[in-house]
Amino acid sequence: MNKKLLFIPLVLFLGLVVMFMVQLSRNAAGDDPTKLESVLVGKPVPAFKLEDLFEPSKEYQQTIFKGQPLLLNVWATWCPTCQAEHQYLNVLAKQGVKIIGLNYKDQRPKAIRWLKELGNPYMISLFDGNGMLGMDLGVYGAPETFLIDANGIIRYRHVGDVNPDNWNKTLEPLYKKLQAEAKNNNTQAEAKTQ
Repeated sequence: MNKKLLFIPLVLFLGLVVMFMVQLSRNAAGDDPTKLESVLVGKPVPAFKLEDLFEPSKEYQQTIFKGQPLLLNVWATWCPTCQAEHQYLNVLAKQGVKIIGLNYKDQRPKAIRWLKELGNPYMISLFDGNGMLGMDLGVYGAPETFLIDANGIIRYRHVGDVNPDNWNKTLEPLYKKLQAEAKNNNTQAEAKTQ
């Protein structure tokens, strides 16, 4: 009886080792452990009505995501990784990348001060103080970035910071593809009206 009890921890330990090795091999094969699938990919941004971070009397709805491809960046002042990615978002905005910020479960005065001190890469800053839009988007935490096409459809979800590596390898090619699609659709629409 005692010998059987001694083998239980050994079997559990070996099971953990096997699970660890499987995950390591998946990571080595290129699987991204930060990539979380989203049921919203391929669907419109959920309906919402949120205040502008800087001007609470100004409200926005999901229609702001129509017209051009853009990034929706979920961020907060309490998020250290958001601070790490912020300077790169400023670089992208200066290069012409369209970014809407979603300040998630934060305090408005802190968020405003943060953007004034560190720069504001966002063409629009939404305030999601209670996190309702974040929950509707399936946000696990900040930062998360959604790539949205010109029709307001979520095309990709990135969990973690946006940095030169993942921008160049994944996000930028998708963003440029969506820009080309939008330009092609606009050209076709103009041709039909002539």
